[in-house]
Amino acid sequence: MSRYMNHCYDALKPYVPGEIPQDPDTIKLNTNESPYPPSKGVCGCFTPENAETLRLYGDPANRQLNRAIAGYHHIRPENVMTTGGSDETLELAMMAYCADGIAYPDETYGFYRVLTDLHEIPVRLIPLKEDLSIDPEDYENLGCAIILANPNAPTGLYLNKAQVEKILRSNPDHVVIVDEAYVDFGNESMIPLISQYDNLLVIQTYSKSRNLAGARIGFAAGNEELIQDLEKLRNSRNPYDVTRISQLVGVRAIEDSEYYRSTCEKTVEIREWTKQQLKELGFSGTDSQTNFVFVKHETIPGEMIQKKLKEKGILVRWFDHERIRDYNRITIGTREDMESLIKALKEICDENG
Repeated sequence: MSRYMNHCYDALKPYVPGEIPQDPDTIKLNTNESPYPPSKGVCGCFTPENAETLRLYGDPANRQLNRAIAGYHHIRPENVMTTGGSDETLELAMMAYCADGIAYPDETYGFYRVLTDLHEIPVRLIPLKEDLSIDPEDYENLGCAIILANPNAPTGLYLNKAQVEKILRSNPDHVVIVDEAYVDFGNESMIPLISQYDNLLVIQTYSKSRNLAGARIGFAAGNEELIQDLEKLRNSRNPYDVTRISQLVGVRAIEDSEYYRSTCEKTVEIREWTKQQLKELGFSGTDSQTNFVFVKHETIPGEMIQKKLKEKGILVRWFDHERIRDYNRITIGTREDMESLIKALKEICDENG
């Protein structure tokens, strides 16, 4: 760091994203992106006429996009706030609701820790169970805000509505944030509960199930007062956070929801096929309900598998954390991608006995 840097950030450890390959032939299974293109309607947004409007600011209130999202989820536009990606939404929520600290699992989305460190928020880490699942009872009566990725990452495991409601009821004086980045791969959203629990904030993204990681669109759903809190912070920090083109493609993606449902169904089908193939190769793992699997081999270390796959032109994610260092998180790609993965893993297994 330079001598000019504010020393309060000396100990900050930035988030480390998955590697971006420079070789176009690399099979990229390390950042949980969709392998499928956006819908035709979204692609049709990229016209010379729309490009010309980029000289103008977009609607800072994101009204058209908020209405589209609200209509899809059968809530009011006043219950929605859109942002330039769900990571921004997460930061605003932590700024707003963590005066008494926040609790989250010891193994979860790594950006939570970056944000709490950045904003000097006291953290209560709650260990996952032995099988890497979340025990709802561990989150009762905590006296602080709570954030839960549901399904969790990198484990891929899911809490059902009754379990989430138990957490909400036992923490009535603090906001419970449910991060649903992966909810569309076979799970039930908690958004319908926002009318029953004024301490529930649900956050979703367009990056996974709507095939738009590069557009940077996220949103929060909650009661009107929570949304007003977040809008106050958003407009004090970055009021033009959602670009004109992202607002447009966000609306079109909602209009083309049937297409995205079909790509999610395809991903789930390939995920289950991949689980079976990995099992036959001696891998075990969680029953992931996302667009990735989280697996370990019975004899080959996780780090070795990650390095060997990279040598073969396939990127997967390995985390150097004590509890999960035997595992690799592998994004579900196309059927061809996963067949290439299985072929490479068979070769690695053969090479290592």
